[in-house]
Amino acid sequence: MSGPRRRSALLARLADRPAGSTQSVILDDLRAIILHGEVPPGSAIPVDAVAAAFKVSRIPVREALMTLIGEGLVDHRPNGGYRVAMLTAREFGEIYLIREALESAALRAAVAGATDEDDGQARNALRALDAAIEADDSGAAYHRESRRFHLALIGACRMGRLLHMLESAWNMTEPLRPMSHLTAADRELLHSDHAGMLAAFLRRDEEALALVCAAHHHRLQDFISDLPQHTGLFAEE
Repeated sequence: MSGPRRRSALLARLADRPAGSTQSVILDDLRAIILHGEVPPGSAIPVDAVAAAFKVSRIPVREALMTLIGEGLVDHRPNGGYRVAMLTAREFGEIYLIREALESAALRAAVAGATDEDDGQARNALRALDAAIEADDSGAAYHRESRRFHLALIGACRMGRLLHMLESAWNMTEPLRPMSHLTAADRELLHSDHAGMLAAFLRRDEEALALVCAAHHHRLQDFISDLPQHTGLFAEE
């Protein structure tokens, strides 16, 4: 029952694609669909059907999928085909530890180099996150705006390689949409940390920002560890 539903979700998003799409276009489209959480982890990616949707041969589709495998967004199983990558609960927690370390380093550099423009972007991002909280939706808007807020703070570090590594680690958890699985109360607690992070950032208080960020990540890791592990969200150990 779950296989056809997941497969149709992917193909529905690929409807009406123009004929003859290039490999880069196919790659960008597949990556966007996966990162937006529109197709759950473990969903099949049928090469022939995807090629037909783009009206191309299998070759550019396979090339795009190989790139996504390298990014940790797609898995390939012998005799099992391609699928949206699944993480074990242990791997998922590990990536959050990596994210904490990278974000902490980026924030320290960001405080040293932030400008008034960076302050404005961070304020706007927090306002958007406030609106997402007030909307009290399924968590999709909060998930999106939470990432935007964190990126608004760390972007001020101007360290391209560090930001790329952090984005790569962040992307690996996106198909699961973890924020959408938290309760409204959990999201409120996490959001209280965001206000403290912004205040410390605006004061250029590196140590206070580091403390609030660490507390925020520990709270987040606690919530993540409580996500159900046997409902199809995670791969088996």
